[in-house]
Amino acid sequence: MLVRTAKFGIGQVVHHRKHPFRGIIFDVDPIFENSEKWLNSMPEENKPSRDQPYYHLLAENSETSYIAYVSEQNLLVDESSQPVSHPLVGNFFLNDIENGHYTARHTLTKNLT
Repeated sequence: MLVRTAKFGIGQVVHHRKHPFRGIIFDVDPIFENSEKWLNSMPEENKPSRDQPYYHLLAENSETSYIAYVSEQNLLVDESSQPVSHPLVGNFFLNDIENGHYTARHTLTKNLT
């Protein structure tokens, strides 16, 4: 079994490689975990591989804020140092951005005993 390490982390600000939006990562799936309908809605030439990390983003563009699900191959580090103005930022993160990262408000852990 191939083990992959996510390139980006929770709280990191990223932007899409092709589309004009940016956002804060609030969750990571090690491999594709969305619906077949979602994946099949993409044109074949733009369809990303399932076998890579996928990121849940508090995303924004010039018109609106939303939740995005993006493959690792389509993300780049956002180096603008500008805060993300998504209305849910405060639910997940402290409001201060530092070095392109937000600090998570809560850390969830599983009891493994």
